[in-house]
Formats: sequence, structure tokens, C-alpha cells
Amino acid sequence: MWGGGPGGKSNREDAMINKIISSAREAVTDIQDGATVMIGGFGTAGTPLALIDALIEQGARDLTVVNNNAGNADTGLAALLKTKRVRKIICSFPRQPDSWVFDALYRAGEIELELVPQGNLAERIRAAGAGIGAFFTPTGYATLLAEGKETREINGRQYVLEHPIHADHALIKADRGDRWGNLVYRKTARNFGPIMASAAKCAIAEVREIVELGILDPEAYATPGIFVQRVVRQPVLMLAEPRAA
Repeated sequence: MWGGGPGGKSNREDAMINKIISSAREAVTDIQDGATVMIGGFGTAGTPLALIDALIEQGARDLTVVNNNAGNADTGLAALLKTKRVRKIICSFPRQPDSWVFDALYRAGEIELELVPQGNLAERIRAAGAGIGAFFTPTGYATLLAEGKETREINGRQYVLEHPIHADHALIKADRGDRWGNLVYRKTARNFGPIMASAAKCAIAEVREIVELGILDPEAYATPGIFVQRVVRQPVLMLAEPRAA
């Protein structure tokens, strides 16, 4: 028999919630041309590779991508950039030794860059999820990054007004999740995942393992399911069987 929830409400509706999607391809199918897409990851840690590959296959164009960096080597985000379907990238660390895809596109004028200091990037994303209209920060004052922005002196210190970054979709990677969308992460792979999930209209989580309800400790949720709309288990890489001697 179904018991009553808070206020006498039946638990049946909650029990039927199931955000599990059968494939990464299905999970990204409605990302439209011109969308703003947040992609989790700090370098290669916590990068949702299966979802990125699915987005490449899906074919959306004219995208604005929000990420900490601008891709590594030729896989993941770099592979998406290589398709030339990203119009603009908002990030804090666009260049490193293996960022040759972004470097070539930027020098050719084929991608727009909005450079944001890392702390400002995190706070602008967090502010979107928290419903904050704008905030003042000292980071970037009296630099090129503050050109055209409102500034203000507060308690004898100069600040720059920064606005939230909202997204249509967020593609993030977690370690484990359940069908309600509750997520836990593995160490530094957590990075931008929780704040990106809260800042997007539709957060899609790629997870290593999907567990039954009640397995995850509610005190350990880094991302509560209320912020997640879709959960997909990442493909398991099958190792080739050794050849017979």
C-alpha cells in the first residue's frame, strides 16, 4: 500500500520519477542550433566524453559553449570545436600545450572567445543557478576584461559588475546517480558539475553507474536530483580479448 507523503500527498508520483535515458544520443537529441551548452570538466577530469561525442553526431550548430578550458588534443571538447559548429566559447583557460584545435580556429577568426577569470566564471555560473541578477567582484578591475562594464567603489575598494551565465543545456559527468537524478562525483571530477546543473534549463548527467534508490547517502549528494533532468550511463569500454599464442 502506498503511504502518504508530506501533507498527506501520495508517494506514487515520486516513485514513478525516472530520469534515466537509454543512450547518450537520445539524451542530447533536442539540443538546438544556437543553444548555449555548459560542458563540465577541468582539463580532462570530469569531462562527459560520451555526451560530447553524441552532440557531435547529433549535429547542432552555432553553439555557445561554456567550459573551464578550450579542449585538449583532438578528443572531447576539442573534437566538438573541430567540427566548426561552435560559434563562441566562454572559458577561463583557452590555451595550453595541446590546445591546437582552438588555437587554429581562433587565429583563423572562426571562433569567438569570451575570456573570464576562473573565479568569476564559477561565480557567474553559480549566480545563474541561485537566481542572482548580478554581482560585484574586484577581479578584473582596471584591466581589459572590465572594459564596458559598470564599476563601483565599495568600502574603499573598486569592483566590477558581472552577470550570471545561463545555459539551455549542461552536459556533466558524475560517478554514480539514481533514477531521480541525484548525483555523487569522484574527487576532482566534481569541478563545475554541480553549479552547471543548477544554471541550465536541462542538465544531462553521464554517470559511471546507476544505482537503486536509497543506495546513495542523501548527505553525500553533490547534485540533488531537482537540478537534473536526464541521466545516462556511459558506455563501458570493452577490452579486446588476447590473441591465442
